[in-house]
Amino acid sequence: MVDVKREKLDLRVRGVDLRISSMHRQGVGEPIVFLHGFGSTKEDYADIARLSAFDGRPFIAYDAPGCGESECGELSAISVPFLVDTARAVLSRFEIERLHLVGHSMGGLTSLLLAHEEGNRVLSFVNIEGNVASEDCFLSRQIVSHSSDDPHRFFTEFIDRNWGGVDLSSSLHAASLKHKVRAEAVRSIFMSMVELSDHGDLLAKFVGLSCRKMFMYGEQNAHLSYLPHLEKSGVTLACISQSGHFPMYSNPVEMWKRIACFLGYVVPE
Repeated sequence: MVDVKREKLDLRVRGVDLRISSMHRQGVGEPIVFLHGFGSTKEDYADIARLSAFDGRPFIAYDAPGCGESECGELSAISVPFLVDTARAVLSRFEIERLHLVGHSMGGLTSLLLAHEEGNRVLSFVNIEGNVASEDCFLSRQIVSHSSDDPHRFFTEFIDRNWGGVDLSSSLHAASLKHKVRAEAVRSIFMSMVELSDHGDLLAKFVGLSCRKMFMYGEQNAHLSYLPHLEKSGVTLACISQSGHFPMYSNPVEMWKRIACFLGYVVPE
C-alpha cells in the first residue's frame, strides 16, 4: 500500500492531549472518513487500499482515543461526545470541508452525532449497526448490568462473556480486545453510549439527516425493531449475509461491495 500514509497527529481536545494514529490516502473527490467500533481499530478499513472499486479514492481512518495505537492523556475523559470532538479535530487537521462517513457500532454513533451537528458537510453516511435505540446497547449496557469498581476486572470479565457471544465473529472480536482498548477508558465510553441510546433521540436524528443514508446490519440482527421505520423513512437498508454485529470480520466481501455500490463506485464482477 505504497500510496497510504500512516501518521501520528498531535491534537488537543477538551483540554486533553492526544496522539492519534491515522492512515490516509489522497485522491479524487471528497474523502471517505472511517470511524471504527469499540474494540476495533483503523485496520478494520485498511483493505480499502487493496480493492479496485476504490482506486484513486481518498480516505482517512484513525484509532479513536484509548484504542489501538492512539494515545490519550486522560483516559477517563473519553466519551462519545469527546469522540465527536476528536473527529472534528481530525477533519480540521486535514482541512476537510465535505466528506463521506462510514462508522461501525461506537463509530456509527459518533458519526451520527457528527453528521447531525455538521449538517451539509456530510454527503453520505453508512451506519454499520451504530446505536440508534436502547436495544443496541447489548455490549455497552454491561457496564450497568455487570458493574465493577475495578476497570481491569470488569474488562477481563467482559471479554470472557463476549468471547461466547452469539454474533458471528464474537470470539474473534473478544480475543483482541485487551490489545486494542485501554481498560480505564471503557466505563466512560460505555456510560455515554447507554445514556445517548436511551435519551439521545438518536433514531429521529438519523432519519432527519439531510445526506444520503445507509443502515447496514448483519442478517443475525434482522430482528431489530426499527428497521421497518428506517426503510419507510427512505434509509437504504443493507443486510449482510452470514454476519452479525461484525460484518468486517464475518463477510467483508459483501460489506465492501455494498459500500462501493452505495457511493456509486464501479464494483468489478
